Amino acid sequence: MLEVSGISFFYKPERMILRDISFQADKGDTFCVLGPNGTGKTTLLRCLLGLSRMKTGQVLINGKSAASATFRQRAQMMAYVPQSTGITFPYEVREVVLMGRIAHLCAGGAPGARDRAAAREAMERLGILELEHALFQELSGGERQMVLVARALAQQSGILVMDEPTANLDYGNQVKMLRVIKSLSEQGYTILMTSHFPDHAFLACSKVVLMRDGSIIAQGTPEETVTSESLTSLYQTPVRVTQTDISMDGHAVKVCVPLMF
Repeated sequence: MLEVSGISFFYKPERMILRDISFQADKGDTFCVLGPNGTGKTTLLRCLLGLSRMKTGQVLINGKSAASATFRQRAQMMAYVPQSTGITFPYEVREVVLMGRIAHLCAGGAPGARDRAAAREAMERLGILELEHALFQELSGGERQMVLVARALAQQSGILVMDEPTANLDYGNQVKMLRVIKSLSEQGYTILMTSHFPDHAFLACSKVVLMRDGSIIAQGTPEETVTSESLTSLYQTPVRVTQTDISMDGHAVKVCVPLMF
């Protein structure tokens, strides 16, 4: 369980980036943070990961303060999937996935059989084992993103933090990534993801937070939170949420349509 309480963050006191952010994500939740550019979504993730030091508030993981944990301990509880990576060395896919095991190695230690098995299992789970000897830099954008998710799974943390996991992916790979996210939540992972696509909340998420100007303006289930009125207010442009004739899991699918007038 991830519990965030009263987080505030700023570089200068007169310009708040985050204001009193609070929410809770339970085991198996897929928690989506929606909001326009510059609203503080990435800063929020950095605070959760300990990469930026919040000014007020606390983060609890399974009831324990993340602030009291070392970076190694935090990495064993929470794994990060970035939008992209700065990897430039010609690593093979299996080597990139194996990097997820660093949190479980002693200082200067080399990966052992257990670590290689965890990396292989992560690749098998995502259906990318055939890429294990391919060079990471030569993969497509969708394949690279799958490798980064596999690296996070090899880390064997119960919480996955994903910064716009469908960014820069074509339509087919976006759908594939959403299926992976939904499957992982069904397996018991707690997933916190940011997105610029409100439809993703209906397709793969159980809870939603709407953020604007560093503050939460609404949160709850997708059905009660992602509405025509809330999206119009969030993005400052007319949006209509409508129900389709298509059903998924016995429920009608909702879609978000911008009104171009």
